Amino acid sequence: MDNRIAKLGVFFATIMAVLLLAAPSMAVAEEQSPDGQKYYLGEAVNAGKDTGYSETNSIGKDDIHYSWELGRFFISDYTRVTDDNGTPVFLKNVGDEVTFSFNLQQDINRLNGNSDVTIDTDSNGYDQRLGIPQQNFGRGTLIIRYTDYQNNRHEPLVYTNYLEGVSQGADTVAKTFEEGDYEVALDYSIKNVNHGRLPWVNVEIFPGVTDYTMRFIFKVRNGNCMVYPFDVKTNDELTNTAFTENGFRLDLARSRYLDIDVKKEVLADNGDELVADTRFNKPARDGEEFTDEGVYTFTVTNRYTGRETTKMIYVGSDPVLKAHATTGKSVSEINTMLADGATVGDDGTIIKEGQTVAEPLPPDDNNEVAIPAQNNDSELSIIAASIAFAAIIVLALVFMMRGRSKKKASDSSNEPTSEA
Repeated sequence: MDNRIAKLGVFFATIMAVLLLAAPSMAVAEEQSPDGQKYYLGEAVNAGKDTGYSETNSIGKDDIHYSWELGRFFISDYTRVTDDNGTPVFLKNVGDEVTFSFNLQQDINRLNGNSDVTIDTDSNGYDQRLGIPQQNFGRGTLIIRYTDYQNNRHEPLVYTNYLEGVSQGADTVAKTFEEGDYEVALDYSIKNVNHGRLPWVNVEIFPGVTDYTMRFIFKVRNGNCMVYPFDVKTNDELTNTAFTENGFRLDLARSRYLDIDVKKEVLADNGDELVADTRFNKPARDGEEFTDEGVYTFTVTNRYTGRETTKMIYVGSDPVLKAHATTGKSVSEINTMLADGATVGDDGTIIKEGQTVAEPLPPDDNNEVAIPAQNNDSELSIIAASIAFAAIIVLALVFMMRGRSKKKASDSSNEPTSEA
């Protein structure tokens, strides 16, 4: 009986250990699963015939393109989408790669299941709206034009014969995007051989060819609200409420669509308060430098999220203003403390009279200081599971040893005794 209990104990201990060891890996897999969000864009319109795909006629019930889609464009890997006067704005954070893809839903040689309706080759195509000159568009042309933060339109990217290079039913990545404004057009022609066929003799006189286009615009913006001040001489990054004698410059870290407003305060003539330099308060720009003495407060606003960040930097060497920037205390309060015997340390902290400042002990070359390793949740779970597993195994071995001892004792008591 004891042996059976011991064996059951080992069995359940093994099951528990496996479950405990598997738990962290299952949690990590769940955290890494993508959300798969997509935002679909674009709707086909009848663009006429040989007009540079410039017309925007609706697709009526008599149109060969009526009631079915060639494919769908979509944006993925963004954090949030918002609206700017009807234009979608995709907000991205660090690590996001806003991706533009196309899913072809039709066989271009058998549109809507009809072998007489196909994507035609446009050997003399051009796009009037995006300024693409006449050339061989092939079987569908994708055009992407980018406008940067300076409202500078870049040369469009032109992908001719685009539909020949994508697979039906697959999501084909066209491009990943950084901040900016984008215009997209997919121009293609559809040939319907039944359009010019004489029904009584089944002879094709001339096929019907019609141009179509899918056009849309969107914007990509960084979703953060951060600006980074750097010392103009040392290039060290300055934290909020820092001070520097050299001055600082602003770095938007390539977030070009943030609004920055800066105000400057200087010490009043009475030396007991700060007053605003009204001639200075103004918008600021990326890369601008500030070297004149004063307390600078700059506010960064993201117009698409409504978020706001405020930082303060002191430029100069006045100990009172250093302490104000570091501690946040008013100038008058700091002056009162100095009058009572306090002093201002090199780091801007206020040291009261009689207060000692602890100095760090020099390192002992003969003694090594062990730095504890930082474990994440998964590592801690694995360690805990390993300890639990080891404890259960020990207990199971104890039970087994006890069972064997009892059996030996029982066998000894049942052995016949010999008489002298």
